[in-house]
Amino acid sequence: MSAVPDAAALLAWYDRHRRRLPWRAEPGAAADPYRVWLSEIMLQQTTVAAVIPYHERFLMRFPTVADLAAAPAAAVMAAWAGLGYYARARNLHACAKLVAASGGFPRDLAGLRALPGIGPYTAAAIAAIAFGIPAVPVDGNVERVTARLFAIDAPLPGARPAIAAAAARLNGAPEAQARAGDFAQALFDLGATLCTPTAPACALCPWRDGCAGRRAGTAATLPRRAAKVARPVRYGAAFWLTDAAGRVLLRRRPPRGLLGGMMELPGSAWRPAPWDAAAAAPMAAGWRRAGEVRHVFTHFALRLEVFAATVAAITAAGELCPLDALDAAGLPSVMRKCAALATGSIYPHPARPSDRRR
Repeated sequence: MSAVPDAAALLAWYDRHRRRLPWRAEPGAAADPYRVWLSEIMLQQTTVAAVIPYHERFLMRFPTVADLAAAPAAAVMAAWAGLGYYARARNLHACAKLVAASGGFPRDLAGLRALPGIGPYTAAAIAAIAFGIPAVPVDGNVERVTARLFAIDAPLPGARPAIAAAAARLNGAPEAQARAGDFAQALFDLGATLCTPTAPACALCPWRDGCAGRRAGTAATLPRRAAKVARPVRYGAAFWLTDAAGRVLLRRRPPRGLLGGMMELPGSAWRPAPWDAAAAAPMAAGWRRAGEVRHVFTHFALRLEVFAATVAAITAAGELCPLDALDAAGLPSVMRKCAALATGSIYPHPARPSDRRR
């Protein structure tokens, strides 16, 4: 395997080019573990650009981990709405309760790993950035940088153990150990700004001379990926029902499972083949078909027929939400799409989470 590149060169580059992000401490200042943890949970499967406004709003609404722990679950889910992968929000709330009860975050990898929603990567990131523990958190950026540095050309996901083993060698130098948080964030920034998925800026890279992928002319093709398997498709319907008082019928999903605990429009089951989902309407109401919403989840694609109607009074089970309070209800993105289609309006919804997290 190739020699480990110079940690000091990467840190010098980082000192000149580091990104300013809301959760990052200024040079020489101590990191806030709450901000770091919150950012790392939000950044899972989501881009920096999408996370920044959510992070800022969360801090305004829940300034401390104790505030987050004391908040009702519905308020946390509503604040999370649109970020996707809603199990993260449930784990976030559960984790906040444990941290607040114990007086703060654990300051070691094992303690962090024991908390809800924190896996090996997130524990390493928090440990390094918040507490200066020498650890290399391997996210998509670090994975890409490492695969190129060491010319690891086996396809993902099978190559991940080899990449993780190679990444663990990167911070062995005293400079990296002494500045563990900066070193981890320097790796993130290198992947996000120079060692990008396409057209890496090798000429500007502080590690270009030690990069085996660059020497072999294969850097831009790494890491290799196995062929994608087509997502299955599921079908269903969603119903936009309003009354004479200008309220829309909503219901809350079960606390566990996909979109667990979120508010939604009433709808049908989601099935693997097209079916007469209109029969699942919450009440007889002279329904009109507004169109079809398409939405992609991690493991399947969803096609929802959207129906709309207005009645004098709503007698179906659920919660009646004034239309001017719909934003505060915290509908997930797929339901915001349905609302926009049903009303013919551009209902605000944030960008869909992406597989590129930084």
